[in-house]
Amino acid sequence: MAVVASGSPLAARRKLGAALRLLRDQQGMTTEEVGTHLNCHNSKVSRLELAKRACTKKDFEALMDLYEVQGDKRADLRDLMIRGIQRVPPWWHTHQEVISASYAEFLAYEAEAARCREYQPLLIPAQLQTEEYARAITSPGFIAMGPDQVDGLVEVRLRRQERLREDEPLALDALVMEAALRLQVGGPSVLRNQLQHVANLAAEPHITFRVIPYTAGAEGASTGAFTLFGTEKDSPPDAAFVESAEAVSFRDDPLTLRRLNRLFANLSQVALTEEDSYELVKRIEGELNHE
Repeated sequence: MAVVASGSPLAARRKLGAALRLLRDQQGMTTEEVGTHLNCHNSKVSRLELAKRACTKKDFEALMDLYEVQGDKRADLRDLMIRGIQRVPPWWHTHQEVISASYAEFLAYEAEAARCREYQPLLIPAQLQTEEYARAITSPGFIAMGPDQVDGLVEVRLRRQERLREDEPLALDALVMEAALRLQVGGPSVLRNQLQHVANLAAEPHITFRVIPYTAGAEGASTGAFTLFGTEKDSPPDAAFVESAEAVSFRDDPLTLRRLNRLFANLSQVALTEEDSYELVKRIEGELNHE
């Protein structure tokens, strides 16, 4: 794992903290016992594991020796430690006046993820949006903001899409309800161009786009949008973000991650195939051409 200067220190600290917690559990040690080894209070150990404080190089080496971590695993964790103490601000720092703390945390995880699973009941996922569609859904929701602030939020959405164009792109598995294809955000012309854009992107090998049709009934319904991030493409998710009317909440507890991962799998079972989803997108796009 190479050190990535543009990555998020917060995301790196969270990953390192989770790894340290797992290593301590595997050793059958309490935070008090680890604190004694580090010559510190057990609250410091807890704060390291919860990513509420950065891990120093001295503490890192002491913990690795205590947990008997060597080789590639130690090197990978050391890279996380280094990223966690970097002072280089991430790209979204320039937009801090228009993004919330929870959104910044979301962006931090997205920047580090290898795979993203996203469910959206009413909207096209942000990674796949055109600029016109992004602007249409942003302006009404942030009516108290000025034009420059709306421009900033749209720019953030578009900048996020660069993850799909990297040499090692983000693997995106998107599930949407049929309503997301039919809700005329911005009017028929904007939606038509958006559907054409989705159809083009869905041809990329690292992008999966599937639609849950109205005929799926209750089995295809969920209470709200959510996103799962994984640091490995073929491993279970490490973090989840659940959308509500008030905010986007971060969750990384194992129970919630298992529940949402299972929910995504269940929704996938009633979704159309990629081919049938493509045909539905093109059919609705054709209907809009006649309006």
